Amino acid sequence: MTRHPRLMSPLTLRGETLRNRIVFGAHTNNMAEDGLPGARTLAYLRERALGGAGMVVCEPVPAHRTGVLTRGNYRHEDDSIIPAFRKVTEAVRAEGAVIIQQIYHVGGHGDSDLSFQPHWSPSGRPSYHDADGSHAMSEVEIEELLAAHVAAARRAQQAGFQGVEIWAAYNSLIDQFWLPWSNRREDRWGGSLENRTRFSRELIEGVRRACGEDFILGLAISHDAQYSVSLQAEALCEIVALHDATGHVDYVTCGAGSYLDFARIIPPFTEPDTLTVPVTQLLKGVVQHAKITAEAGIRTPDTGEQVIASGAADLVSIVRGQIADPHLAAKTAAGQADRVRPCLSCNQMCWGRRSRDYWISCVVNPSSGREWEWGGDRFTPAETPLDVLVVGAGPAGLEAARVAAIRGHRVVLAEAQPQIGGQFRLAGQQPRRAQILDLLDWYERELTRLGVDLRLNSFLDVDAIRALGPDRLVLATGSLPDDEGFQRWLPQHDQLPGLHRGAVHSAEAVMRREARLGAEVVLYDEGGHWKGIGTAWHLAEAGHHVTLVTPDAMVARDLARTAADGPARAALARRGVRFLTEHVIAEWLGNGAGARVASLLTGEEQTIPASALVMATTNRAFDPFSEDLADLNPQLIGDAAAPRLAPFAFHDGRKIARTL
Repeated sequence: MTRHPRLMSPLTLRGETLRNRIVFGAHTNNMAEDGLPGARTLAYLRERALGGAGMVVCEPVPAHRTGVLTRGNYRHEDDSIIPAFRKVTEAVRAEGAVIIQQIYHVGGHGDSDLSFQPHWSPSGRPSYHDADGSHAMSEVEIEELLAAHVAAARRAQQAGFQGVEIWAAYNSLIDQFWLPWSNRREDRWGGSLENRTRFSRELIEGVRRACGEDFILGLAISHDAQYSVSLQAEALCEIVALHDATGHVDYVTCGAGSYLDFARIIPPFTEPDTLTVPVTQLLKGVVQHAKITAEAGIRTPDTGEQVIASGAADLVSIVRGQIADPHLAAKTAAGQADRVRPCLSCNQMCWGRRSRDYWISCVVNPSSGREWEWGGDRFTPAETPLDVLVVGAGPAGLEAARVAAIRGHRVVLAEAQPQIGGQFRLAGQQPRRAQILDLLDWYERELTRLGVDLRLNSFLDVDAIRALGPDRLVLATGSLPDDEGFQRWLPQHDQLPGLHRGAVHSAEAVMRREARLGAEVVLYDEGGHWKGIGTAWHLAEAGHHVTLVTPDAMVARDLARTAADGPARAALARRGVRFLTEHVIAEWLGNGAGARVASLLTGEEQTIPASALVMATTNRAFDPFSEDLADLNPQLIGDAAAPRLAPFAFHDGRKIARTL
């Protein structure tokens, strides 16, 4: 029996029964091929339907040429998408899920590099996607956009979708009409609330007329509490009630953030869970017909059950949680919610890859986006079970051991430390990153369930490995901090000038509490990601006065791809961390004298007093065995092959285990 009875209860929309309240909500997966859904898209969405989701909302299709945002968008105003999407809808519906297509127009925030069009908006206001201005639509153009949305809905219906979701979130076109700040019109499309909602009401009326009474119609909105010009909760409720009164809108899904408050659109772990639940609770009080979906930060079945049980929403959109574990719903239905692989809310491979215009994936589930090739998070049993030895229980070794055991191999996982996780565990000890520790707990449970022989405090040498006599040897021994203090932007120095003076520590040593630090600390961050940023945050919370020096033009540069850079800088600034960008450590002076730093722009130098220097730089692979064990054909994976971020360690582990 499931421990989540409300979450797993059915719900009917326009005659279509959702088997549970879990939605795999709309998001840009960027998997289109020449503007059409192909094998990658089909397998990605089918896997979540196979995994038990009640409703799948497909990646948005632009309604019109003037609203294109990403390279991976599907073709706008083009009937060729109909037969291509029919394959997708048939596959998803065959697995028992209801499938909806989101239709969008981003208004003034389009991408000119992709569309080569002026972007249409109500009043020609500036874009928040880039520095472009937008085109203030004429009434004729407004009517053209209305017709384009209705035509897009008809194509979706012909392709087999059971409904459409109209996008009015994040300060998109419809939201731009609703907001007096962005709608400065003085005609029948602006001014009063009735006029400002005319576009969306006529659009919805047109879709209902064109697609009939049996077609589901959803509305996606968002709440941005950070900016007074955005629709606050009371105004948002008034607008939703107005649309609900038509009886045409079957559900309203409420997200967080906007183009003004971008980080909360896909909230990283710096944000609290259930960002929109206070607003969905209010929305529930004003609707008579529409069901309410809560999204933004809902990752787990437990949270979903709490939201539904509290009456704050009728459905929950769990997107990243089902990217991390596509079988989240099925496991929950089977009473195995503790077996759901937890999402880290890190945004590294979902939003992080999308922001760089790649198809999306997942740190902890490298099969995401590769379902068509790898068969999802499901593995073919090995023809011949083997004795597999995995050395090292960091991310690469954990995933290699888990997948090898699932495939039927007899696995020994040896780890020199008293706990699994390696350096990834240190990351989990940084502020607000406990989701990593939850994931490691999940691995321990799964390894036990699968019968993996986990040997902690087990440092193996060459003789010990040979004595075990494995059929296959996987080396996941990780990496070590660079003990020379090499800086990439001082390539003429193989070693940090002044390293011999002592009191120079790695970020790893700090997080292991091995470093003795005084009050004033300089942290040199060369990666621009959480290794340096999280360590600086940790030090500041511990009471140290931190100066963060980086060769980058901004602090947390690499986190920009995850939309966590702004929240990270704000967290550091609130804790008194001083920033010094586009500088390197010219010399460590030691003995409390601090660091002499040099500007990369002018060469000008200054001295920062400090008692300790922390270096967050590129690690070096740790491979003590492979040459001596060459006859065993060892497989190097993760950092042992090349120091990289965690996603590539998980990827290496799964990839190698699939081939054993």
